[in-house]
Amino acid sequence: MTPKIAQFLRDAAPATPCLVLDVDRVEENYRRLRAAMPQARIYYAVKANPAAPILDRLVGLGSSFDAASYEEISACLDAGAAPDSISYGNTIKKESAIKAAFDRGIRMFAFDSEGELKKLARSAPGARVYCRILVGNDGAEWPLSRKFGCEIEMAKTLMIQAAELGLDPFGLSFHVGSQQTKTTAYEAAIAKAAMLFTDLQEAGVKVRMVNLGGGYPVRYRAEVPEIDAFGAAIMGAMAQHFGNALPDIVIEPGRFIVGDAGVVSAEVVLVSRKAENDPVRWVYLDIGRFGGLAETEGESIKYDFRTPHDGEDEGPVTIAGPTCDSTDTLYEKSNYRLPLALDAGDRIELLATGAYVTTYASQRFNGFAPLAEHYV
Repeated sequence: MTPKIAQFLRDAAPATPCLVLDVDRVEENYRRLRAAMPQARIYYAVKANPAAPILDRLVGLGSSFDAASYEEISACLDAGAAPDSISYGNTIKKESAIKAAFDRGIRMFAFDSEGELKKLARSAPGARVYCRILVGNDGAEWPLSRKFGCEIEMAKTLMIQAAELGLDPFGLSFHVGSQQTKTTAYEAAIAKAAMLFTDLQEAGVKVRMVNLGGGYPVRYRAEVPEIDAFGAAIMGAMAQHFGNALPDIVIEPGRFIVGDAGVVSAEVVLVSRKAENDPVRWVYLDIGRFGGLAETEGESIKYDFRTPHDGEDEGPVTIAGPTCDSTDTLYEKSNYRLPLALDAGDRIELLATGAYVTTYASQRFNGFAPLAEHYV
């Protein structure tokens, strides 16, 4: 929690649940990443948090943007981003959205299938396109390995077809999974991309860009490698597999840029037990899976908590949300412990919740209002 967030929570005492995000930390994280990988062009993954104050700050820093929808493209343009700094990075797009983006100057599009390629040829003629390939996600706490991307043999065929359709097949992309905790995870993916890169050049395709995706982690409960370690591992792998003829390099950080810039302030609604002698207390918060904590599904992302009673005696807990839905249980198997003194009415903070929280919040499920947001 940054000093600015702590002061805001003390002075404003905002109603809970709410997200409080320090935009200065966003800038700090952007600069750290740029220093770790100066050869790469940063395309912020807007889906992590599309709030206007974040986009405004990143536009001012010269960032580019990875948009997942026409609506995200519009938000970036409204923030002052140039059309040529925006990539339409979703491989699944309505043709009407492709045309709308193209009409507003977007010229960089992702694809991973023949059907998508044909839509792009019709509605974004001459656009620069890049093919997403399937790679492993070992080490990622939020894997992304099946829905997106195609096998390398298909990617070669599609890139050649893209040129035949009048598009500019200028690049390849991959994603090693979100909250990737292994610095070595990128090497195998880079090796696969380099092999295809060479094959395409030999086939006469003027490929010249590799998009390494995102995945750069933030600290939740467990320590993670520093971003400098990822930068060294990635650039070492690029040099190993591409030699001195490095392609243009794109990265798409989202979680790393905004994750630890935000804190969710919540309230304990109820503390109970299922039996008198049950050692495990159930702690119910006024925010849950439907209020924005969707990444607790499968207990994949394990947020860290702060309470007014930290440092006092603790006991095991199951942590759940407030809705009348049994799936709104956040942590039951992850061995969380919270202070025994914790009670209804206590404030509780969830750290590093700046990414993939507000955008996951449902619209009044059980009547609960969407998560409030404060940018400081």
